[in-house]
Amino acid sequence: MGTALIFIIVVIIVAFIVIYRNANGENIYKYVADKTDFIYDKFAPYSFKTIREKVKDLGQEYSVHQYLIQIVVFAVAAGVVSYLYFYNLIISIIYALLAVSTIPYLTYLRCKRIYSEFIFEQVQVYTTNTIMEFATTQSFVKALEGVYSSGILEDPVKTDVRVMIDMAYENGTIDQSLDFMSSKYDFYMVKNMHQLFLQITNEGAKDTAESLENMSQDIDLLVENVYRDRIDRATFHKKFLQFGIILYFMVMLVQFLLGSDKYLEMLKTWYIQLLLHGIVAINTFFLLRGEKYYNENVGAE
Repeated sequence: MGTALIFIIVVIIVAFIVIYRNANGENIYKYVADKTDFIYDKFAPYSFKTIREKVKDLGQEYSVHQYLIQIVVFAVAAGVVSYLYFYNLIISIIYALLAVSTIPYLTYLRCKRIYSEFIFEQVQVYTTNTIMEFATTQSFVKALEGVYSSGILEDPVKTDVRVMIDMAYENGTIDQSLDFMSSKYDFYMVKNMHQLFLQITNEGAKDTAESLENMSQDIDLLVENVYRDRIDRATFHKKFLQFGIILYFMVMLVQFLLGSDKYLEMLKTWYIQLLLHGIVAINTFFLLRGEKYYNENVGAE
């Protein structure tokens, strides 16, 4: 009777999780760093290497000490939680190793988010200052040259602006330059600004002050909305993690309701153990899925 009741409770917990988630030493440091860098350089995609280098330049990359702390926290947390589920040291060690193995993936997501935020800020600087320069020079190429020489842009956007300038002089038109930048940075404010400049250039508009002012206001409003969304996502992310961690400890509620002796007896049944593994796997899967949602497409419009 007790085993059957445990089985029902575990099934309810699994269903609840699914429904909720769908709805919503210096030498040691050096050794670890060297080995990590070796593996990273050998297997990491080139694009991610570029992203991570920029994250390092921005001063937001974790130090080896911080990574070691993260490893210890993940291993201890996974070991404790899994032991409360299975009371088996071997299983706890396996779960600790699996938890540590997710750190490279989380690092990948974090670096992509930081790089995405950086690119969005650079695109904002590019569009805003190009409009300001154009209001003075009345020439798109001269505006680009002014933004490029001002030193306010950083690579890769700065280099791409230089490419735009060279393409404009080589082709005698700005069409190819605009197409290049619009395809490289797929943001509404970039495409809308380029469309405005193309219209002004082709139609030879004389009074562009009002159009430029409206475009500048649209960009400011868009940026404000993006930053507000970023704050909302960060708040949701914090609550998401808190609830996800709490769900791991629902097994303690089961033990409290049924008693430790009955729970330990229940662990001898293979299908109960399978369900418990399922609970851990499902909750972990949706935690990782939530991390992916939070870190991807940040700064997108």
